[in-house]
Amino acid sequence: MRALIVEDDDRIARDVTRALQSSGFRVEHVTDGETAWFQGGTEAYDLIVLDLGLPHLDGLSVLKRWRAEGVASPVLILTARGAWTERVEGIDAGADDYLPKPFRMEELLARARALVRRTGGQASSHQAVGRLSIDMNRMSIALDGVPVGVTPLEFRLIAYLALHRDRVLSPTELLDHLYGDEDSRETNALEAIVVRIRRKLGPGIVGTKRGFGYFLEEAV
Repeated sequence: MRALIVEDDDRIARDVTRALQSSGFRVEHVTDGETAWFQGGTEAYDLIVLDLGLPHLDGLSVLKRWRAEGVASPVLILTARGAWTERVEGIDAGADDYLPKPFRMEELLARARALVRRTGGQASSHQAVGRLSIDMNRMSIALDGVPVGVTPLEFRLIAYLALHRDRVLSPTELLDHLYGDEDSRETNALEAIVVRIRRKLGPGIVGTKRGFGYFLEEAV
């Protein structure tokens, strides 16, 4: 899962980044509204955490531009502005949720996970796809009820396939959601992860549609 944090307070951005990374997100961070508008409008994110008090272009204007341009990424507004009128304004502008500062990191993570689930059409943090069971909160996988040890990268790949279980996902899309810009983005790196997952889960779980990409076999 890929998240964008738009926050000009370095301490808050650092803390939120660490928390989201610990929950399986691949996180990117920008500090001003103009950069956020471009980044969020040209890249696909499973979650955007957006501060309103930004330099160059305020967060509410950024959000309005995104929605006018058809950007559908779920947006969690994170701001010191706590008046109910401002919360209504943010929701009306297209925000999916609103969390005033100061906040508890546990609540932010719970709201973030809920937004991602709802975007994927799932109400529960426990996802079942055929013989596979996925706990998004605990970042754990079970096959036929038996826990399977997976690495963070392997979990992120399986979780993303499960959240988008109704379609075949291209290697480009999967690489975007698995790796940061500083990491390896080679297709053979993705293939290596898939091979490891298939060794652990056996046949009939992760399928390939040649020339198109990967999917969970019992979901498509």
